[in-house]
Amino acid sequence: MKRILVIAVLASVLSLAFLPDSVHAARRRSAAATKTYQVTGPVLEVTNDMIVVQKGKERWEIARDSSSKVTGDLKVGSNVTIQYRMTAVAVDVKAAKAAPAAKEKAPPKKP
Repeated sequence: MKRILVIAVLASVLSLAFLPDSVHAARRRSAAATKTYQVTGPVLEVTNDMIVVQKGKERWEIARDSSSKVTGDLKVGSNVTIQYRMTAVAVDVKAAKAAPAAKEKAPPKKP
């Protein structure tokens, strides 16, 4: 009985030791599968959670957080290339409209 208990405890410890790595690996695989895009242009504004870039006549606001890797001196006026991913925050599904019933054509009138 004592031997079975020791084996069960060891199996639990080993599975817990390897579980976090497998969870992180799955997250990395799903993040890597997401398509990456880029925008290039001068920086108009920089905050801790956003970078604003001018692309042509458009103003692009790209969110950022503590995991965003920045190389170089990021400041207003700098020319940057930002790599980003698009992620859905919320999805509202609307019911499809019913197709209008087809009207029967009347036979042509004879003159």
